[in-house]
Amino acid sequence: MLRGFYTAASGMISQQRTQEALSNNIANVNTPGYKADEAVLQAFPEMLIQQMGSNAPGIQQEFGGSSTNRPIGSLHTGVYVQEVVPDFSQGPIRETGMATDLALVDGALPDETGGLFFTVENEAGDLRYTRNGHFTVDAAGYLTTNEGYYVLDDNENRIQTNGMDFTVSSNGQLQGDGVTTNIGITYIADAQALIKEADNLLTLTDDGMEAVDARQQGTEFSVLQHTLESANVDSTKTMSEMMSAYRMFEQNQQVLKAYDESMAKAVSEIARLG
Repeated sequence: MLRGFYTAASGMISQQRTQEALSNNIANVNTPGYKADEAVLQAFPEMLIQQMGSNAPGIQQEFGGSSTNRPIGSLHTGVYVQEVVPDFSQGPIRETGMATDLALVDGALPDETGGLFFTVENEAGDLRYTRNGHFTVDAAGYLTTNEGYYVLDDNENRIQTNGMDFTVSSNGQLQGDGVTTNIGITYIADAQALIKEADNLLTLTDDGMEAVDARQQGTEFSVLQHTLESANVDSTKTMSEMMSAYRMFEQNQQVLKAYDESMAKAVSEIARLG
């Protein structure tokens, strides 16, 4: 019976984590360039249950001996969230009319798991990647994200526009104040090697995956000015999945409650017989 406790509890925990991922998706439905997370559930290994031998006379007579091992069947031991995987598919493009808003549109990528990203510099001076093209120009004339991180060019240098009077071509070339600069567009062959950080930033894991210049890689892409890539969150589908996860949580909760009542009844009746 204790195994039933663990199985029901694991179901509740997995549905809670699924609900957290879905809630985060809904919370970021209006965040430009946000990529939806999906919780991947995995079952614990199954156990093969067998009836062990018994010295009871009835058992000996039925099976012709004092020791028997009769297979009963398999037993599932629960489920858990193996990982939370971001969906890096293209989000809808919407017009904003702002010169500092840029949308990165994927072309034909060399790898099915690959992804294209703007290259930025965080507060520690480290490289980070983002699909959020909601940029602005700071007081010093540098192009930054809305959170204040510097947008970098294809040589990993900060981009100085000295104002908002600039244009960006479809190949990501920024022209303004007499200066022409290629905005840094990074290609990563396995986007699943990226880890989400705060402010819609992404960083590489330490598994040897490299980030390369998309232009040198020959990757097809286009940059659209005065537009933004919206989050790729399907609100209707996500709300439906949240309701399903909630119902599954409640069902596991009822099973856990039933086990608890059975254990309480067993303990009280055993105590009464004593």
